[in-house]
Amino acid sequence: MSPRVLVKLPRRILAVVLLSMLLQGCVVGNVVGTAIGATVEVIKVPFRVVGAAVDVIIPGGD
Repeated sequence: MSPRVLVKLPRRILAVVLLSMLLQGCVVGNVVGTAIGATVEVIKVPFRVVGAAVDVIIPGGD
């Protein structure tokens, strides 16, 4: 190997490591965002059910 290749190799390895760390951050952000979105939807369900029951019990609420 020439000296130039030996100098460029650590830079490339560092670049690959840094890019992989950045991509992992995106993956974690997506997973957390999805989990929060699912949790919010699960929390909304009882309120929708109660609202539908109230609409059945008290007609003409519009």
